[in-house]
Amino acid sequence: MKTQGLRVLTYNIHKGFNMSNRHFVLHQIREALIAADADLLFLQEMQGEHSRHEKKVENWPDDSHSEFIAKGVWPFFAYGKNAIYKAGHHGNAILSKYPFEHWENINVSPFPWASRSLLHGVIRLPDSDQDVHVVCIHFGLMGRERRLQISKLCERIDSHVPHDAPLIVAGDFNDWRGQAGRLFLNHLHLQEVFRQTHGRYARTFPALLPFLQMDRIYYRGLTPVSCERLTHSPWQSLSDHAPLTASFSL
Repeated sequence: MKTQGLRVLTYNIHKGFNMSNRHFVLHQIREALIAADADLLFLQEMQGEHSRHEKKVENWPDDSHSEFIAKGVWPFFAYGKNAIYKAGHHGNAILSKYPFEHWENINVSPFPWASRSLLHGVIRLPDSDQDVHVVCIHFGLMGRERRLQISKLCERIDSHVPHDAPLIVAGDFNDWRGQAGRLFLNHLHLQEVFRQTHGRYARTFPALLPFLQMDRIYYRGLTPVSCERLTHSPWQSLSDHAPLTASFSL
């Protein structure tokens, strides 16, 4: 029997703007994501709506950014509002080539002025009788905030994800001190795929000269095949983060 594979990518797309915020590059981001050819995209800072940009920014798509990127390539997507403000909202999104059994956006915001959420979906791969749980996150900048969000993520996984079910947790962790990794390993038995394949976390921020280990792909119940940080052209001229892509076998 052929082993089933799964290719995933996590990326903070900076609301479709480049690092300096001077150029709207969502169209180029979409082209680069299509070329990367992942089955699942874990995307952060996805703009759901922005009334001012919609009127002023050239080439602003008519659809939400999730719909715009997904169209014709990833038939299934889930978007969860993370931050809501007068002009609109942005958040996390999971784009998938496989259908969702269900998905839910969970508020993990300890402070009303720094809204955060985690997006938890369940997909089923073709010719498989087992669900794959996928969680897209974007943790806060302050240590106390992250600790509370990590705790809520652990509670969510403990209560909603069977221990023998394949699980991927990916996104922008803002965890340069490595607190999440220790807790995930000890409490949830999650491994980080770049660290497993390269011996360290990937440096992904800022994209032009990455030195902070911000973006990660944690997993359990799957076998890692490879993991790569994408820093070649055109990635370094798009968002302020570099994406990570990984392949797994089930």
